Amino acid sequence: MCCKSSGKWKPCGPSPSPSPNRQQQQLPPESASKLSRQTHWRTFRVPILVLILLSMLQLQTAAAGVGDSLHGDLLSCSVEGEEVLTGIQNSKCFKCICQNGFVNCAKSCPAIDDCYLLESKLESSDPCCRKCKGCIFRGLPYESGAEWSDPEDPCKTYKCIASVVTETIQKCYSQCDDNQLQAPRPGECCPSCQGCKINGQTVAEGQEVVASIDDRCLVCHCGDNQLTCAKKTCPILQCPKTKQKQHPNECCPRCTEQRVFIPVTGKCIFNNKLHYDKTQFMPDRCTNCTCLNGTSICQRATCPILECAPEFQEDDGCCPRCAVAEVRSECSLEGIIYKNNETWNMGPCRSCRCNGGTIRCSEMRCPEVKCRANEELKLPPGECCPRCVETAGTCTVFGDPHFKTFDGKFFSFQGSCKYQLAADCHGHSFHIRLTNDGRGTKRSSWAKTVTLKLHNLRINLGQKLRVKVNGTRVMLPYVATGARTATTRSGTLPTPGRWGAPKSCSRQRENIAALPTCNKRRSSFYCQPLRISEVFGHCDSRLNPINYIDSCRMDVCECPSGSCHCDSFAAYAHECRRLGVQLPDWRSSTNCPAGWRRNATLANFLDNEYYGDSLRRFPGPGSLKGRRRKQQQQHLQHLQQRSRQNQNQQKQHQLQKQNQNQLLDNEFIKKHVPSSLLQQRAPDRTPPPLH
Repeated sequence: MCCKSSGKWKPCGPSPSPSPNRQQQQLPPESASKLSRQTHWRTFRVPILVLILLSMLQLQTAAAGVGDSLHGDLLSCSVEGEEVLTGIQNSKCFKCICQNGFVNCAKSCPAIDDCYLLESKLESSDPCCRKCKGCIFRGLPYESGAEWSDPEDPCKTYKCIASVVTETIQKCYSQCDDNQLQAPRPGECCPSCQGCKINGQTVAEGQEVVASIDDRCLVCHCGDNQLTCAKKTCPILQCPKTKQKQHPNECCPRCTEQRVFIPVTGKCIFNNKLHYDKTQFMPDRCTNCTCLNGTSICQRATCPILECAPEFQEDDGCCPRCAVAEVRSECSLEGIIYKNNETWNMGPCRSCRCNGGTIRCSEMRCPEVKCRANEELKLPPGECCPRCVETAGTCTVFGDPHFKTFDGKFFSFQGSCKYQLAADCHGHSFHIRLTNDGRGTKRSSWAKTVTLKLHNLRINLGQKLRVKVNGTRVMLPYVATGARTATTRSGTLPTPGRWGAPKSCSRQRENIAALPTCNKRRSSFYCQPLRISEVFGHCDSRLNPINYIDSCRMDVCECPSGSCHCDSFAAYAHECRRLGVQLPDWRSSTNCPAGWRRNATLANFLDNEYYGDSLRRFPGPGSLKGRRRKQQQQHLQHLQQRSRQNQNQQKQHQLQKQNQNQLLDNEFIKKHVPSSLLQQRAPDRTPPPLH
């Protein structure tokens, strides 16, 4: 043991006691002999106790489940959808992907939830995953869960579960008439029916269906348009009956706990008991087992397939059998009478058949599906099983200007050309194009127009809600009826290296300059609501706002007014809604109402819930010293100067508009009023009358 003393780590412990030899020299011989035995026990007692405690800890860890959840801060990333290299220990055991701005790491390991006997660290060769203990059969290793058949007898099947091999004889079942049966294919045991249909319901290629919901071990499989049915035999489990659980919709029980045992060479562990090599034992009256090379080989009889309902079955030792029952020519279900051999559907997953007065229903089995990062599990209408569907990609343009591509990539550039956002690959019947304007600067741009073309329809979206449809100005809201277009395409497209044509640029390339330095305090002030979780309904746990914060700060640095931050807020809120987040009234809380003003100043934020406190915490010029005071004074002077410039610009704009209107009026008068009426008369110089 080590302790920290005076800032240094030092070995510590109880004070050393006198050596046993010195004590033995001072005691009588019989006492010395007794003390020697006590010392010998103490010498070995500590390692034995430590070994027992470690074994108990290992068992408790396995029973509780290895890898309890950890808590911490999510790691940010910027390259959406790509693999991220992390510095975590044993990183080769994990694959980390950037998803919604966060690093999402997953460990690909086989399921061990229902494995009662796990490999110990001494046996395991995999440093990443805990594995269920495998089997050795006829000198060959098999992983737990493996199934195989005898090369000489395909009806004899084997299955390995946690160092136990279960040997059974397969029982076949037919859903079609004898004249429609196909002979077993090479290497297979059971015949098959041509066409994958059961009770009139079609079974998809590669799908399994439970032939009878009364016997969920009776399973049919569709392969090469042939339906093959057989009854499964449940494997022998390592765990005792008290540690087994039978799920309602499954054929066989499962173990509910996990154990790790220290391996014993040549011996078998079964139900917490140790069996020597080549010894036989019977777990139950229907199963015979033999221990061979650390693997229990067990033979279990497969129960016959019964054509009667469970209420007409009775126990017959190992397997149930049908009691004598009356055979009828029709079935009754919820007041509806069905003839013998009549079939009907009970939904997309279940179909039934009347068989001699007994209703036999089959049910589709949905496979376990794991979707990729850009997919989600959905149940299509009218189908039985859910499947992975690609999530809809969205191309977003916001701010001055920032782009989020269909695959989630973020980038910003101040180009002043015409750019193609989306287009069809063939036919040239659809495109969306964006035109940026350099607005007379060397380093900034803004979205001037967006053009959408669909077949013969062209829509132009301009500034200040100016909209044109096929060249004609329209007022919003604009509704057009009688046309409907639905076109869907999917796939992966390479990214071209061509973005804009030189002729469509409003600023020459040689005039483009680097972005200037920005007032970080000012940009942080305007963009701070993106860091407050409550403003956007705690969406920051689903979508990382870091890219939107960077975009917001860039916009504020180049903003000619005080409301450019609202574009980034709106884009972030839009993505949060797509993820299903319920958003509060973020526009009111951030001073960004719909149709927000472009000439907002700091005074507009004084009464705001999130901005007001920050403004009040800004120290006045009198409370600052030195450099900070000078910076604050310069900042206030800059705000005042910008406010005066905005007022002067507005006055000049109004004056120019008045002069322009006056010129238009004069031109109209000269064009439409006779010149004789416009001649100026000489002033009347007659003196007023005297009174």
